[in-house]
Amino acid sequence: MSTENQVKAAMQATIDHLKVELKALRSGRANSSMLDRVMVELYGSPAPLKSMASISVPEARQILVTPFDPSTAHAIAKGIDAANLGLHAMVDGKVVRINVPPMDETIRKQIAKQCKELSEKTKISLREVRRKFNDLVRKQKADGVIPEDMMKKLEKTIQDFTDRFCKEADTACAEKEKEIMTV
Repeated sequence: MSTENQVKAAMQATIDHLKVELKALRSGRANSSMLDRVMVELYGSPAPLKSMASISVPEARQILVTPFDPSTAHAIAKGIDAANLGLHAMVDGKVVRINVPPMDETIRKQIAKQCKELSEKTKISLREVRRKFNDLVRKQKADGVIPEDMMKKLEKTIQDFTDRFCKEADTACAEKEKEIMTV
């Protein structure tokens, strides 16, 4: 695999991770991915909620969690409450209902701030990838593997990828912020 392809793959993985993180951020509507990082204490060990229940969104402000084993409903509700998502889970027979309260301006601003922080962390990761590959290219030049003009060309390509992916991170976060701030 060429250096360019490696750089592109590493940076794309960083952006993909950002998009997963952004999905988990709360916006004005109920979204099943809000529960993606919820871990439930079951039989003495934590397990991801996704592995023990199906999650659906029957209404714009409600999430319905249907456990595969109905006896785990209370443990699931406890896990959702413990996840500090600002959501309250209620056991309703064999299912767990979560009413997503409308967000006030303070909560919206707080979540938008988290969005900006995720964007910054992503850009730092992208710059770290750039540094790693620039070091690799310089080492290849020092070892005589590639000539200097090839090194300069690869450094420019790496910088172009960095700029492009940083812009993509900004765009993804701006879209999410817009979604969060929409009442």
